[in-house]
Amino acid sequence: MDFKIRENRGPGGGGPLMREREVYLQLMRQGHSNTEACRIVGINVRTGKRWRNGWHSPPWGKPKPPITVEASAPGPSRYLRETDRIHIADRLREKASIRQIAAELGRSPSTVSREIRRNSALWSNGQWVYRPHAAHRRAEQRRPRPKPGKLGQNPDLREFIQQRLELRWSPEQICHALRAVFPDQPEMHVVHETIYQALYVQGRGELRRELTRALRTGRAMRRPHRQSHKRQPRAITGMVMISERPAEVADRAVPGHWEGDLIIGKDGKSAIATLVERSTRYVMLAPLPHDHTAGSTKNALVEAISSLPPHLKRSLTWDQGSEMASHKAFTLATDVPVYFCDPASPWQRGSNENTNGLLRQYFPKGTDLAVHPRNHLDTVAAELNGRPRKTLGWETPAERLAKLLATAS
Repeated sequence: MDFKIRENRGPGGGGPLMREREVYLQLMRQGHSNTEACRIVGINVRTGKRWRNGWHSPPWGKPKPPITVEASAPGPSRYLRETDRIHIADRLREKASIRQIAAELGRSPSTVSREIRRNSALWSNGQWVYRPHAAHRRAEQRRPRPKPGKLGQNPDLREFIQQRLELRWSPEQICHALRAVFPDQPEMHVVHETIYQALYVQGRGELRRELTRALRTGRAMRRPHRQSHKRQPRAITGMVMISERPAEVADRAVPGHWEGDLIIGKDGKSAIATLVERSTRYVMLAPLPHDHTAGSTKNALVEAISSLPPHLKRSLTWDQGSEMASHKAFTLATDVPVYFCDPASPWQRGSNENTNGLLRQYFPKGTDLAVHPRNHLDTVAAELNGRPRKTLGWETPAERLAKLLATAS
């Protein structure tokens, strides 16, 4: 491309970068990335983003009045321009369809539909009319940021959320509870991302910062997911793999099939065995205060499973941990077959993995699990079994299990 960047690029030295902007937008239309187009033109990547998104803020000196969308050069824009709104109004008078208008503007039909729905006005004759100039003024008034948050304006909503967070409810569980408790009050409805933003985004101050400790992760800052390390398979004699498990286990239609694992305490000495019923997500906990050898694990699981009625003792799925080396003795004592997951495949017992994440709120990593007596484990299990679950249609595991027991009896 025949294009030469001016040598004087200092503040005020080069004047408006009209030629650079034109070439940048042309490169973007040709399919170049923002970084590549900025490198060719010789501008900062932030400048390119401002041009591409249709807005501008001065990078130096005294702040200038905001430049409207119409003042920017022609090209792709993040927002509808006033000329776009005039075109919409003209075509609506010509009885054009939403999809025709969207195709002419190069926009999504939903963008045009939402624009008409939000900015139409009811006239005295009872007709809804789209007025482009008034619509553009309303859009400009809505655009400034930051805006006051919904939680900051509603003390009752904020108090409801904080009380549930203190009970270790997840934001999604809280949002569903709001809709159930206040079905006819939309001002009391939020999505779970609103709660996360109120906790994590600095400067909002809508929820107490220390409430992040009540979240499942307990982190004060968000961080991206990372790929888990692959674990080496362990040699356990006589394993029956998950591929040989009956088909009724996979569809979760028949109760009595369990998933199990251990959560390990400080220095790998103490542990707690966790059991989750696949159909109801009902949780049982068994303490292993001194060690988690194969013999100790077998004894703890036999004691836990023996308390169940016969129709809730059908199978157990475990990973290939050495603590299940005595699986044959466990099956002989309980008549419950054990199936083993494939190596490094935690999703094959996803209900148990999710439950272990919940339990880490009560038993943090790096702490001694031997200090928790059985009655405390029973209390924690009862609290988990009393939480509403999205996967159960917002019933609790205890409610779902009670229904099954009542049906069986």
